[in-house]
Amino acid sequence: MPNCTTFLDANAHNPAKPALIIPSRDESCTYSELLDRVSRAGRGLADLGIGRGERVCIYLESSPEYLIAYLALWRIGAVAVPTNRVYREDEVLYAVRDAGAAAVITDAEGATLVGRIRERVPALRHVIAVGTEAWAGLLSAPAGLRAADCRFDDLCQIQYTSGTTGKPKGAMLTHGNWIAAMDAERDVLRITPDDVYLGIYPMGHVGISWGISTLRAGGTYVVMERFDLDRYIDLTHRYRATIMAGMPPVIHSLIQTPPGTEAALATARAMISGGGPLVPGIWKPFHERFRIPIVNAYGLSETIVVGTGTAIRPEHYATADEFLSVGTPVGFSEVKIVDADDPGREPGTGEDGEIALRGPAVASGYWQMPEETRAVFLPDGWFLTGDIGHLDEDGMLYITDRKKDMIVMSGWKVYPTEVENVLVQHPDVLDAAVFGCPDERRGEIPVAVVVLSSRGATPDDIISFTRNHLAGYKIPRRVIVAGEIPRVNGWKLLRMRLREEYCTSGSV
Repeated sequence: MPNCTTFLDANAHNPAKPALIIPSRDESCTYSELLDRVSRAGRGLADLGIGRGERVCIYLESSPEYLIAYLALWRIGAVAVPTNRVYREDEVLYAVRDAGAAAVITDAEGATLVGRIRERVPALRHVIAVGTEAWAGLLSAPAGLRAADCRFDDLCQIQYTSGTTGKPKGAMLTHGNWIAAMDAERDVLRITPDDVYLGIYPMGHVGISWGISTLRAGGTYVVMERFDLDRYIDLTHRYRATIMAGMPPVIHSLIQTPPGTEAALATARAMISGGGPLVPGIWKPFHERFRIPIVNAYGLSETIVVGTGTAIRPEHYATADEFLSVGTPVGFSEVKIVDADDPGREPGTGEDGEIALRGPAVASGYWQMPEETRAVFLPDGWFLTGDIGHLDEDGMLYITDRKKDMIVMSGWKVYPTEVENVLVQHPDVLDAAVFGCPDERRGEIPVAVVVLSSRGATPDDIISFTRNHLAGYKIPRRVIVAGEIPRVNGWKLLRMRLREEYCTSGSV
């Protein structure tokens, strides 16, 4: 029966092939070495009494140890609970306690934090810090551990959502989900053993799947722990990367680079984009200058990105205009649009509604949240994503916005992404985020936070600009200038944090 780590055994038959390259440490790791470390760590965890189905929280910076922890836990049939190292104490406490974690794998600083919450987590038996004797003890366990016999529907991961509203929900991902995701992503990118993938996505996020899919295909995964534009360009050139992990802010930064950058990226044959809209003002200059095809992907934590999702690939577009879409279903995925208030009704072609996905990588539900599970994981296999969009006559999917982020002002529906796409067209706006604030008279109003260049635009200037592009009800009622906009690892927008910081009760 399947265990989603057995690709390591197959690839280890080519013992000299590099699996991981860690430039920050000037280290590399072959497939045989990776299998050895994963097997030893898995046996060491089992020797500590970590059994099948038990949850173990990973609270580390992105690193080879993070990846080894994932794979070791999956190999013994345990359940990985990845978290982001930027989590604060209450956020770590929630994940560890909600999952009923038996252990936490962290670093020395993280161990101090976990020590402060340990009394409040009765199930927690072990805290294993990388760089200490505890971690060294795992890696000194006997090698040669065979993968545990698992079923497709055996749980292997609890992936907590970002918690845009209320408490974070733990999407329950299985060995079968991950096997499907690796196959789908390998298909989307046409990954071969000759590929070199430069990965920048946080390892606590399902975006790590692109790196794991590269390993599944026998390619090489270059680990970049933190994004820095100059280093990103240097690593692409130095290791002759063929696939680059990207996102709209990264692509936007690349088009601002001086002439000559094209040569540094000459080996790249694909750029991944996801996590936000790829507006024409970003992709057209990139497309015209670098000529690197962009794979614009759509998926969620609950679907392991495009394990069950959509993507636009070069064969989909005759002109670059098609980048306004996120493409068609990948692999065995299905997509449809349903009425946001009545999932049993499907709007017509071109009409907005809630995006629903169905396929082999859809999570089995939310951990210990039966009501929330029933609300979005429907009996016939469809998952209600909470995103708003439509399908065109060719079956191409277009995303309008998040259902939960939608602002309703006096009955009018305002989609933040639409407003953000206008704001970033202003020549002085470097970044923008739109969110709803409570208003006694109108229910909610749209508010914008912008990061400006030094050219002197004012909030009134920005509002005047939007009047030429948007209906009156969509225009932000306030524009706030900030030094930066909160995002997870410079990527995923944290609207909830903006609402907490800038929204006040009463009228605005």
